[in-house]
Amino acid sequence: MNIRKVTAADLKLGMLLPWDVYGENGAVLVRKGHMIAGANQIAYLIERGVVEDGAPAEAAAEPPSALRKLNGASVELHTLLQAVSQGVAPADVVRRLDDIALMVHAAIDINPDVATASVLHNQQAAPYAARHSVDTAVIAVLLARARQRSRNDVMTVTLAALTMNLGMLAHHQRWHDSAEPLERDDRARMLAHPERSVHLLRQAGVNDEAWLQCVLHHHENEDGSGYPQGKVGAQIPLLSKLVALADRYCARVAARGYLPAMTPNGALRDMLLEARTTLDTHLVSLLIRELGIYPVGAWVRLINGEVGVVSRRGLQSTTPHVEAVLGPRGAPLAVFQQRDTRNALYVIREVLTNAQVAALDVPPLRMAQVWGRAAEA
Repeated sequence: MNIRKVTAADLKLGMLLPWDVYGENGAVLVRKGHMIAGANQIAYLIERGVVEDGAPAEAAAEPPSALRKLNGASVELHTLLQAVSQGVAPADVVRRLDDIALMVHAAIDINPDVATASVLHNQQAAPYAARHSVDTAVIAVLLARARQRSRNDVMTVTLAALTMNLGMLAHHQRWHDSAEPLERDDRARMLAHPERSVHLLRQAGVNDEAWLQCVLHHHENEDGSGYPQGKVGAQIPLLSKLVALADRYCARVAARGYLPAMTPNGALRDMLLEARTTLDTHLVSLLIRELGIYPVGAWVRLINGEVGVVSRRGLQSTTPHVEAVLGPRGAPLAVFQQRDTRNALYVIREVLTNAQVAALDVPPLRMAQVWGRAAEA
């Protein structure tokens, strides 16, 4: 086997390395299968890397971008929801909502890790109301698929998540940005939004009762403390419960004017506590199984001092794969390093809040740096 230098012809953004890359001292720089996610990585490997190979590698096929599909869905949804909320829905509104739902499904099919991470790392892609609805749809689809629901049910939860907040669309961004608690009139608007959403959907030509019921009941609680009808337990449709869980998780990990974003594991922990009263215990457990104790996209500090991002699920929910971004002393890594947290050197010590990450002065992170072409905006 020949030892040769890595050349520019070997590497391309988004490709998976077909071999281990070694430094001149024989130490492994990057493992086989690592996705090239930045020009700085290419420059680093060309400067320092050697491989056991005799010929340049063929470029791997470039995957389509899951993130681009989600962003497209958010932009199209924003325009469409505005029209429906103002009573001027286009004649083909149901078809267009179906198309947006299928864009969400396609993004998840391309790369579920990118779709999940986008909830945490793509919060400026569109106005909050549309982006939150798309985020909720992503998590609701993952839950519905995990429950092995039919294709029709998966489409129902997607459409319900996309349209659940129509009835408060005119106020949603203002509420999101405000640092003050809701006043009496706004509180009343919020409590009325499920019924108003259903009214607007019917007015726009939606007559799918499963979809409408899912929207109507997505704020009901197991103990009857929810709204608008105070339903309890089995009175609440299962699909509504899936949308409700997704809605709560996505809201809690989003930064709002009146409330800082929770860490994803903190949001899941709180929901597990709520499963004693307001949430379905089995479905909360399902959510945690699907997202993991450390959801993809979470910022974490490892036991060796490195800081990184959870890049994909591991064999166990407590041992995901992490892409190290900062070294043990806080210096940015020229090439992100894949860490398997089953290794005692790379055990996760803590999940970091957004404020903690900001205090570390981490360089702005593009999702493509961690997830490659599937996360190109």
